[in-house]
Amino acid sequence: MAPHMAEWDQKEIFPVEAMRKAAQLGFGGIYVNPEVGGSGLSRLDTSIIFEALSTGCVSTTAYISIHNMCAWMIDTFGNNEQREKYCPDLCSMQKFASYCLTEPGSGSDAASLLTSAKLQGDHYVLNGSKAFISGAGDTDVYVVMCRTGGKGPKGISCLVVEKETPGLSFGKKEKKVGWNSQPTRAVMFEDCAVPVANRLGAEGEGFNIAMKGLNGGRINIASCSLGAAHASVVLARDHLCVRKQFGETLSKNQYLQFKLAEMATKLVASRLLVRQAALALQESRPDAVALCSMAKLFVTDESFSICNQALQMHGGYGYLKDYAVQQYVRDIRVHQILEGTNEVMRMIIARSLLTES
Repeated sequence: MAPHMAEWDQKEIFPVEAMRKAAQLGFGGIYVNPEVGGSGLSRLDTSIIFEALSTGCVSTTAYISIHNMCAWMIDTFGNNEQREKYCPDLCSMQKFASYCLTEPGSGSDAASLLTSAKLQGDHYVLNGSKAFISGAGDTDVYVVMCRTGGKGPKGISCLVVEKETPGLSFGKKEKKVGWNSQPTRAVMFEDCAVPVANRLGAEGEGFNIAMKGLNGGRINIASCSLGAAHASVVLARDHLCVRKQFGETLSKNQYLQFKLAEMATKLVASRLLVRQAALALQESRPDAVALCSMAKLFVTDESFSICNQALQMHGGYGYLKDYAVQQYVRDIRVHQILEGTNEVMRMIIARSLLTES
């Protein structure tokens, strides 16, 4: 991916064939069961893979991570018929998936979502819209959280909606600061009839399914941030060794040496926290949710700081699109917002601590 990262960003190319090559290596359903085409690997393995891939292209890897989350949700909460229908094509990336939770009026307050699903015979009729949906318009399968019951989280169910379903449409492609190798659009439902057979789990279980998906998603997105930070540390080091000012290379400047040392230390500390959270989630430990939130909060903040400092070390060159460091900065800025904002991560961590007392 690395040789194409800048082109995909500038031309806003969704690199389908490159992702299908990744799927041939088992990266389309990393933690999906092998019986439906997945790789059956652990959350720890997944974190390592997404960190490595992100050094090549954060934006593309971040989409692959969302796709993996959707495939895992169908594999985990779907019945055998649903798993066999959707998972093999998702794992091979012959088909691509999008996760549909956020709405124009419900971001952090996800449980207040308004997209309705009224039961009519053997179908749900959906009306409403979703916002900021990664892959929307170019993907084939939409994992949609919608309201089948009353207010609050217990009124939410999870439906799988296929692209060609009548009544499903998409907004304009958003113009974004980063994440340009994946399209982002609104998803609209107008009297969109979806078979009851496409519901994952029971009615009212959708919010729980969505949150369980996001626990893994938070580790995944933190891992993508790690990859950007790792690549930026290497770029900064290499630049310091060749750029000369005041008669010697910048690598001889003790202030910049210390800054580089701090960046590397924060990177390793961040990596250890992500790996610990991944292990906790894999083992279903009681502190897993808090650790996933801590990893997402700490690592996305620290990784952005590392990338931003790497850009600063490049001086004016860092602000040119000929230099990759600026793209890492642009691509990971959004990681502090999505999969639950870092402010919401603080709420979850605090709630976890206070319920222990």
